Amino acid sequence: MIVTVTLNPSIDRTASLPGPLQRGQVNRLGNSTEVSAGKGVNISRVLCGAGVDTCAVVPAGTKDRLVTGLANDKIPHIAVPISTPARTNLTITEPDGTTTKINHPGAALTTAELTAVEEIILETSTDAEWVVLSGSLPPGVPSDWYTTMTRRLHETGVKVAVDTSDKPLQELSGKLPESAPELVKPNSVELGQLCGIDGNSLESAAEQGHFDDVVAAARRLRGITEVLVTLGGAGALLVTETDAWHAWPEPVEVRSTVGAGDSSLAGFLLARTRGDQPENCLRTAVAWGTAAAALPGSTMPTPAQADAIHVSLTHL
Repeated sequence: MIVTVTLNPSIDRTASLPGPLQRGQVNRLGNSTEVSAGKGVNISRVLCGAGVDTCAVVPAGTKDRLVTGLANDKIPHIAVPISTPARTNLTITEPDGTTTKINHPGAALTTAELTAVEEIILETSTDAEWVVLSGSLPPGVPSDWYTTMTRRLHETGVKVAVDTSDKPLQELSGKLPESAPELVKPNSVELGQLCGIDGNSLESAAEQGHFDDVVAAARRLRGITEVLVTLGGAGALLVTETDAWHAWPEPVEVRSTVGAGDSSLAGFLLARTRGDQPENCLRTAVAWGTAAAALPGSTMPTPAQADAIHVSLTHL
């Protein structure tokens, strides 16, 4: 089983525009959708659709719209009761695939609520192969929470994947190798945050076919077994201590980037749990991420849509 933890889940409202966003003017929306989300929830949504045993752990009241949405979509979950409703985030998509996200900071967790979430995570992880810790942290949660939970989860013998950004990611990098998860999934900017370098320059170099700096940066993350670096249109890299691979997809029309990174991580773990070799896990990650980018709004891909994506791969 793969347990996902989303400490700061959300109701994701996605609205499409018929043309480019006009700042400072009235914009007429086209279609709009609303779905229970958050990075870990998105991953569990993909895994559930692919027939992989999963459970999404979220802090939310039993009557919260977030929990209702999870139940309606038949996503296995455990909601740890809190007193504040889940946040609502807004995503605006334009016809050319440009995506603008407006995110609420989220509901603050009390010490007692956070402790209750931690106890459920540890209890659920006893039957898991992987625990995925992902997304932003809500107000009031210590920025080193991912570092602390990784150590506690390792005491149970479970493997840990982390996908986050900003201060929580920097805290994690400062506690390596002692608190190293088995897997991290940064994009280029987040890899820069982990290593204290310019992430935009890493992606620019990758777009030109130069991957040495990305590989070198990933190998600075002592103790992390696998680093899955997503690079937008340039595909993704998988870097280990001794190997590195680059995978890239056939061109697709990008409709929305919402959830593409989450789908990539879900695809990687899906392949990992069925025993695939690392390079095929990377190939599967790119296929799922690309399939998500070709879909509107917050739609997560199906196995058939991911299987339809042709992915090329090379050993670096």
